[in-house]
Amino acid sequence: MAPPLSRRTLLQSAIVAAAAPGFAAAGTGGASAAPLPPPASWTLQPFQLKEVTLGKGLFATKRQLMLDHARGYDVNRLLQVFRANAGLSTLGAVAPGGWEGLDGEANGNLRGHYTGHFLTMLSQAYAGTGDQVYADRIRTMVGALTEVREALRNEPVVLSAPGQFGNAAENVRGSYQYIDLPSGVLGGASAITLSTWVKPTHDADWARIFDFGDNNTRYLYLATRNGDGVPRFAITTSGPGGEQGLNGTATLPLDEWSHLAVTIAGGTGTLYVNGVAVARNTAMSLTPAALGTLANNWLGRSNFPADPVFAGAFDEFDVWSRALTADEIASLRDSRAADSSAGRGDLASYAFDETTGGTFADASGRGLTATLRRTWGAPSHPGFLAAYPETQFIDLESRTSPDYTKVWAPYYTAHKILRGLLDAYVATDDDRALDLASGMCDWMYSRLSKLPDATLQRMWGIFSSGEFGGIVEAIVDLYTINGKAEHLALAKLFDLDKLIDACAAGTDTLDGLHANQHIPIFTGLVRLYDATGEQRYLTAAKNFWGMVVPHRMYGIGGTSTAEFWKARDVVAGTISATTAETCCAYNLLKLSRMLFFHDQNPAYMDYYERALYNQVLGSKQDKADAEKPLVTYFIGLTPGHVRDYTPKQGTTCCEGTGMESATKYQDSVYFKAADGSTLYVNLYSPSTLTWAEKGVTVTQTTDYPREQGTTLTVRGRTGTFALRLRVPSWATAGFRVTVNGRTVDGTPRPGSYFTVSRKWRDGDTVRVAVPFRLRVEKALDDPSLQTLFYGPVNLVGRNVSTSYLPFGLYRNAALSGDLLPSLAPVAGKPLHYTLDGTEFAPFFEGTEDPTHAYVRRAEPRVVFGNTDSGVANPAKADGTSLLDEIWAGAPFSGKGALVARVRSTVDAWVSAGLLARADGETVVSTARSATYVR
Repeated sequence: MAPPLSRRTLLQSAIVAAAAPGFAAAGTGGASAAPLPPPASWTLQPFQLKEVTLGKGLFATKRQLMLDHARGYDVNRLLQVFRANAGLSTLGAVAPGGWEGLDGEANGNLRGHYTGHFLTMLSQAYAGTGDQVYADRIRTMVGALTEVREALRNEPVVLSAPGQFGNAAENVRGSYQYIDLPSGVLGGASAITLSTWVKPTHDADWARIFDFGDNNTRYLYLATRNGDGVPRFAITTSGPGGEQGLNGTATLPLDEWSHLAVTIAGGTGTLYVNGVAVARNTAMSLTPAALGTLANNWLGRSNFPADPVFAGAFDEFDVWSRALTADEIASLRDSRAADSSAGRGDLASYAFDETTGGTFADASGRGLTATLRRTWGAPSHPGFLAAYPETQFIDLESRTSPDYTKVWAPYYTAHKILRGLLDAYVATDDDRALDLASGMCDWMYSRLSKLPDATLQRMWGIFSSGEFGGIVEAIVDLYTINGKAEHLALAKLFDLDKLIDACAAGTDTLDGLHANQHIPIFTGLVRLYDATGEQRYLTAAKNFWGMVVPHRMYGIGGTSTAEFWKARDVVAGTISATTAETCCAYNLLKLSRMLFFHDQNPAYMDYYERALYNQVLGSKQDKADAEKPLVTYFIGLTPGHVRDYTPKQGTTCCEGTGMESATKYQDSVYFKAADGSTLYVNLYSPSTLTWAEKGVTVTQTTDYPREQGTTLTVRGRTGTFALRLRVPSWATAGFRVTVNGRTVDGTPRPGSYFTVSRKWRDGDTVRVAVPFRLRVEKALDDPSLQTLFYGPVNLVGRNVSTSYLPFGLYRNAALSGDLLPSLAPVAGKPLHYTLDGTEFAPFFEGTEDPTHAYVRRAEPRVVFGNTDSGVANPAKADGTSLLDEIWAGAPFSGKGALVARVRSTVDAWVSAGLLARADGETVVSTARSATYVR
């Protein structure tokens, strides 16, 4: 009897079979387990990343840049926002900033997402290389996140730091912590002094040093900065309009200790900074006695909810029931209160010497113990893990409209963290990662299962705020390991019925939807189909794919403009500087891959090649950088656009998925039939496959796409299996296969797979020749706007012009229909060509050149073989020109066949009144006299 399968083995199988690459550990120090077959409905299985090794070439070069980034970036910076949220020490790390920091877009409401992406990148890097450094970094992050969750589940504890005299209590920015004082701390005094040492670490206006009040009507506060950037004290019984105040004269320095004191007595208030009186108000009639007993007595928190929590440290806070003299205030600057001429405060005195626990002793003799608290109240619920409080999740449940400054896709961020933890678990076998992932899903189920279906449907339909990414896919992956019914039920709670039902019915409702909010929904639906067998999930996913490809697809494989979809078949009309969000291509690749496991429609892999070799490769800059991954957000397709590899404020979603893409390039090169009878070669890429079950390796040797073909060498045991080689849909110039030098019988058809079935022996060599041709693809809504392809490679013009460049391509077209002879190759630069002074280069080159992905096709005169007939090239009402119709008949077997095509087309156009007879004869004569490239 076989031993029981480990939990990790089960999850590994599910993830390998799903859209996520096979993240099994590899190399030294890595745990390993054999994956299970994917669901019974899947006829294909992927290989694990460790089973496919990239060879030298385009992909390996790009990947190395990202591997170096993964190796060198300080993961404590990513953990900073998590640790801060939990009130833990951040070890001096600085948050990455941008979307992953409090000062980023929408107040950093998406922070935490990037850490999940980084975990996935590290997991893939470890699986693909076996380099222990990536596993070590994963374990560091998982350990820290475990500590974060534990801290969130408990009341906050003091974070002790060096103070001005002894210890101090630190409030890390982003911790949402404050010190709660007992209600009698001010004692109803008619004269008072409040004194404290503070070390602010952030320059936010209106952060309170202290605030005593009931609400925003009756209060007394001291802020580190007012709107002018200087300290302000105020007291009022009638709100802001009735404040009696004192304003400082200079900004408090950051990361330095400053002493502040306020005295009120006899109608005079004085503000001291570092022992010096900086403001005096002789009309300050209000005192704590006028305020009465107050409900909120806080250090570091404001009675105005929109004000920031104080970030920094407190050392000594004392309150006296009298106004200290100037000399007594000055003595507090030079020594502890207990050692000063003023002595300890008689109303309250806190030294903040505590190094453990969450309370602070009062040395005044009144026993007013202070307590460290969080603004959101009680500890978080079991399983919760995030870099911000539960408040965004709570707000979403009652929200009816988007506002990402309040709620920005909390379940999207949860997905990234969950995905990263699952990938980390499979890569390193660290049970802590699985426990964190399981806890997150337990927590989500405890929230969402209590909500009415109408509430869930409303939530998931809200733009941005309700976005949840690929969380369903990740939850189903987790369900495959633990079999927990609640987790499968949780996955179904994310069903957005109006979208699923429309797509299942084949009704296109995508116009106006946010593209990347919806694409990953469908990878989740495929996984739900796997888990439940519910057909509408799979049908919806297939139909959805067909609504995007090609109807909303740009030539490079991308989709969306300004992140949204427009009407079906509108491509030229949507081109802008913000087209083709990179995340969209990432998620469409995942969906295409998943669907191919169910249905071996070659169109899915044709799309995969298009998007991978163009947008995804081209989204990564060909440059090393330790600080940033250098990946695009949008790829503008407007004329002269320059790619931005440091988009927005940084740490964006697209940089996150870009890190993932660049560490899993090999995940779809090969697939295998579930019964082991067939090996699919989907992509031509230098690589070595280790097919352990067969006892063979298959090595591709090629410089594709700089080389027009590949060589596969089979080594190992003798065995029988079918080799299915993808024949790209663009491979109209032939597709030739030889085994050990002998041509394989059969007729390869573009847009299919060509099968070679035999008993393979050690050393067998398969040579695949895939000749390229230059062709154009026309925008669906404007045939004159075209993009150039040479084989799988999109060629873009490099030109500073910001207008569409006009080009003619028929001038020297070959008899085969290949347009390449009209361009001139650039010596020493493979896949580079010039035309009319503009250099065309592969889109996949990650440069900062101004590019033209689309050009304006202009064929003003009829030209054959570089011979100009002098006759204008007429066109029909739909834009089809005479030359278009002639060359639509390519390839031609010889010059005679072309001339015959010219004659028949000319006669038809003359008869239709579209071309004068004399001009037609000139066109035929020119075609007959011209010389052509074959």
